[in-house]
Amino acid sequence: MAKRVEGKAAIVVGGGQTPGQTVGNGRATAIVLAREGAQVIVADRTLKAAQETVDLIRDEGGQAWAFEADITREDDARRLVAAALERFRRLDILHNNVGASLALGDAVATELTVEAFDRSFAVNLKGMWLVCKHGLPALRETGGSIVNIASMAARNAYPLVGYKTMKAGVVALTENLAAANARYGVRANSILPGLMNTPMAIEARVAQGTARDEVIAARDRRVPLRRRMGTGWDVAHAALFLHSDEAGFITGVSLAVDGGEGVSWGS
Repeated sequence: MAKRVEGKAAIVVGGGQTPGQTVGNGRATAIVLAREGAQVIVADRTLKAAQETVDLIRDEGGQAWAFEADITREDDARRLVAAALERFRRLDILHNNVGASLALGDAVATELTVEAFDRSFAVNLKGMWLVCKHGLPALRETGGSIVNIASMAARNAYPLVGYKTMKAGVVALTENLAAANARYGVRANSILPGLMNTPMAIEARVAQGTARDEVIAARDRRVPLRRRMGTGWDVAHAALFLHSDEAGFITGVSLAVDGGEGVSWGS
């Protein structure tokens, strides 16, 4: 079943990544989509991070281009979609992989500042809506696919109010898009990663002073399936399925990629 998205034009938002020792969800997804035949615009607020992903793709013989965009700004979201259409003349896949918690100053409800709440809203929810807003006209022409990365924090007892609230909003946004655009053949689904060994999840906690090995071990212990966190590749392969024609009758779904955490309380 090679080349499952052959010839499709894709935007991967958040396709760079936080520096770290592992691969992030967005970078892994951009690489997997390119391996499976898609042409990929890798968008990130840091051009260098996007270009690093592009270089990895091109080293494997794939097709990718870097684009700098801060999707919390509507002009950037508009420019991103316009650049993809200028290059590809079509858009088949829109993949939104943007999110942060501790790095934005997230906290429990009694300690969260208004400024940090606003940052969380802009990064985790508003930006996804803006790219969908400007991408939907082109996606309607192709019967394309949207995948928005939410989080199991939306369902679980995640203590920090900004990230949990906004990722729950991503699920609701995606369901709205799925219902409103089914008549155009557009599918919209979300992925809810659980505990992942990605730079976004690990580096912020290490930066707070906890040893890396302790951060990883503590998170691994909480995962029911083999007591090991998932990786960016697990999210990428789930995304590939949802963007492929194999998922052609699937829309409005929130797919947990969590090693059984959501169904295994008390294990």
